[in-house]
Amino acid sequence: MARYEALLLTVPEITADEIKNIENHFDRVMAENKGKTVSFERWGKYRLSYPVKKNDYGVYFLVRFETEQINPLVNEVKNLLDVKLHDIVMRSMITVLDPEGSLAYERPQSLEEAPARESSPFGRRDRGDYGSSDMAGSMSDDEDDNDDETQE
Repeated sequence: MARYEALLLTVPEITADEIKNIENHFDRVMAENKGKTVSFERWGKYRLSYPVKKNDYGVYFLVRFETEQINPLVNEVKNLLDVKLHDIVMRSMITVLDPEGSLAYERPQSLEEAPARESSPFGRRDRGDYGSSDMAGSMSDDEDDNDDETQE
C-alpha cells in the first residue's frame, strides 16, 4: 500500500464549515478510489515568507492517506484541490511517503500557539541608558582641555 501526504495552505479566514467541507471532500474521494484517510490535521495559522494570492498569512493542513491504486487517487486529489477547492486552498503539495517509515514529525508553533510577547508602552528597554551622567563626564573632559589651552 502506498502512503501519501498532502500539505494544504488555505486562506487565513477559513471557517469551521469550510474545514469540514474539505475533510468531507477528501473522505468522498478516498471512498470512490479505494483509499483511506490516515489523518487530517490542522497545523495552524502562520505568517508567510511572501504574499500568496495577496495574503500575508495562511492556515496549514496536513492530510495523510493510503491507497493501492496510485495514479487514479492522486489525480483525483490534485483535481479536488486545484479545481473544486481553488477558492479556499491557495497552494498544495502532495508527497510520497515511505510505506515502512514512521508517521511522526515535529512542526513549529503556529501564531495561535505561540506565547504572546509583552509589550512596553515606551518601546524596547534594552536600547541603553543615555543618562546625563554619561554626557556630563564626556563634556567636562572636553571643557577642561579647552581651558588649559586658553590659559597658556
